[in-house]
Amino acid sequence: MTAETQAPARHLGLALAIISTAQLMVVLDATIVNVALPSIQRGLHFSLQNLVWVTTAYSLTFGGLLLFGGRTGDLFGRRRMFFIGIGVFAVASLLGGFAQTDVWLIITRAAQGAGGAIASPTALALIATNFPEGPARNRAMGVYAAMSGAGAAVGLLAGGVLTDLASWRWVLFVNVPIAAVVLLVGPGVLRESETRGGRLDVPGAITVTAGMGLLVYGLTNAASHSWTSTTTLACLISAAVLLVVFVLFEARSRHALMPLQIFANRNRSGAYLMMLFIGAAIFGMFYFLTQYLQNILGYSPLKAGLAFLPVALTIGVCSQVAARLVGRIGVRGPLLVGPVAAIAGLVWLSQLTSTSGYLSVLGPILCIGLGMGFSFVPLTLTAVSGVQRSDSGLASALLNTGQQIGGAIGLALLSTVSVEAIRSRTGQLAASHGGHLTVALQHQAVVHGYDRGFMVATGIACLALLVSVIVIRVDRLSPEGDPAEVATVAVAA
Repeated sequence: MTAETQAPARHLGLALAIISTAQLMVVLDATIVNVALPSIQRGLHFSLQNLVWVTTAYSLTFGGLLLFGGRTGDLFGRRRMFFIGIGVFAVASLLGGFAQTDVWLIITRAAQGAGGAIASPTALALIATNFPEGPARNRAMGVYAAMSGAGAAVGLLAGGVLTDLASWRWVLFVNVPIAAVVLLVGPGVLRESETRGGRLDVPGAITVTAGMGLLVYGLTNAASHSWTSTTTLACLISAAVLLVVFVLFEARSRHALMPLQIFANRNRSGAYLMMLFIGAAIFGMFYFLTQYLQNILGYSPLKAGLAFLPVALTIGVCSQVAARLVGRIGVRGPLLVGPVAAIAGLVWLSQLTSTSGYLSVLGPILCIGLGMGFSFVPLTLTAVSGVQRSDSGLASALLNTGQQIGGAIGLALLSTVSVEAIRSRTGQLAASHGGHLTVALQHQAVVHGYDRGFMVATGIACLALLVSVIVIRVDRLSPEGDPAEVATVAVAA
């Protein structure tokens, strides 16, 4: 037995509060800015094609560095890296709150993602370090999972409240006092872990993050220039080269960030691919609907945040239902129902008009919430099934990485399609109305662009369904990892 399991932390309740609060802060920051996007666009004069980077910059660095962040905890101490991650996150949040330009805000959002990529995996690992095996650790995992699952809903609501009552800047400033409490109280209650031998895969982390960044930049650049412009093509080609180099690094490295043998199992690879597609399809839904509710329907930020709560609640309820179903009928059924429900919701959203009301939004997002809820748990179980206990953390972290990276790439693609469609429809309407566009006609053009984005998202969700039908070949699973940890990651994903 290691020292980690022999000497649990003295103040377990306070230790859990610190870990869970930090995780909540990191998770909710993926959604807290969504409701504030229209206010941010007006405040910093973002263009339509660049606004997507407020969300994408965070997702890219968080997803791209998640495995790297977890590895730093193993090598240099989980508590030490947890506090470093929280510190980076807090400083980036403070600087982001003072942003005066769009580039300033985008850079700080990327720094937030980097801090979160260090803090999040080490926070989960600290539960194993500070809590003894058995009921205490299982209860801690349950609280951690609840915080992770609630993060999206809390972020949407908090973003609306802060933007309405104060300013969009407070969706970033709010992280500073929370992080300060964690950094002041945490050292006295959290115990350090043992360090392990090995090296950091710095070349892997740099090439994969840079490759994904160039890919997303190339996709968004096409909206302001064209798919055949020199910059767009240079970025896309450079991204392809860097990602190929990353795979070569991983194949040869003894300390690979992403050991390629983890993909040898077809069901596990299918789960990663499905999560990539689901993330790509769903991130755009929140992005477009946030702007639709505020810019077209005239909702306040708070009202828009409340409007999203049904989807968060549906995901939570359906995740619990799916967790019970997979034990009885296996994963194949939920992994078919989930993508089909998401496809139905996205097709429904693609029919929105500038005069549609909230009921035209509520039905589709409930379908999408059902689809996400039925997908997350069986995908997590499929990803960790059959892996060695020592690799269960890597297997589940890759799923979260796929979701974040898929979301960033999908959002860039959908935003580019939407901007091009808006520009095209605006030109058509201007030509047919003598160059004079009323507010109603402008709204019609914008919603047309959103609808095109939803249609492309539908196609991506269909790819997830196709993978489920063709690739996934397992029914009942028996994960090798700790059941509490598996359940936690399923909710966190």
